[in-house]
Amino acid sequence: MVPVLTAALGHGVVAGFTGRAGGTSAGGYAGLDLGQHVGDDPLAVAGNRRRVAAWAGGPVVFARQVHGTRCAVLPGAGDPSPDPFLGDLGEDDGGYDALVVTAPGHPIGVLVADCVPVLLADPVAGVAAVAHAGRPGLLAGVLESVVRAMTEAGAQAERVRAVLGPSAGPCCYEVPSAMRDDAAARIPATSASTTWGTPSLDLRAGCRQILRTLGVGDVTSVGGCTVEDDRFYSFRRSPVTGRFAGVVMMVG
Repeated sequence: MVPVLTAALGHGVVAGFTGRAGGTSAGGYAGLDLGQHVGDDPLAVAGNRRRVAAWAGGPVVFARQVHGTRCAVLPGAGDPSPDPFLGDLGEDDGGYDALVVTAPGHPIGVLVADCVPVLLADPVAGVAAVAHAGRPGLLAGVLESVVRAMTEAGAQAERVRAVLGPSAGPCCYEVPSAMRDDAAARIPATSASTTWGTPSLDLRAGCRQILRTLGVGDVTSVGGCTVEDDRFYSFRRSPVTGRFAGVVMMVG
């Protein structure tokens, strides 16, 4: 069984965050690496994805993430359909940083190694979503994009529940002062300092600010700082690393 941090998104929703434990990748990727484009053995990644599929109840659709704001709604007629164990959605058309699912039985996921994995659901409407909220995507509006797509699919913002997963914390996410100032000018809650007193960003606080501004009724967090917690992959801790995931599925 794949160890998972559970995310509570309401009745009829399966959701959680994987870690490094439970996989077969080796070296710097050791563990449950789910990233197809980080240099790991593709067969090991495919095997790890099959393990996550066994937990989720079906093959998890991931996207090629590019730190943008594009959102794909699934399932949809004519959508690209790569093998979820060997390929990611959007590899041939610019990528996506958010996915929305509008039917039960279709797990979707977001891949991270310090960025914020965001899981969302409106169980009443039967709509769930994931978003990849790194600094560029958060500032560009990826959360606005995914909440808009959810509401267009029938969700109501006040009913949506969101869970923010493990990510680089303000304790460790050191940035130049100009970068912190730029982010804070657009999302004030992101302004922070490291534990050693230098400028940093609090991406989860920024996510909470944006989601509440959008009217999302319930925003919680699970897990801590990926840089400090070696149960999770962290690019800041080691540039040669894998990716863990946030996964959500409506079950009816």
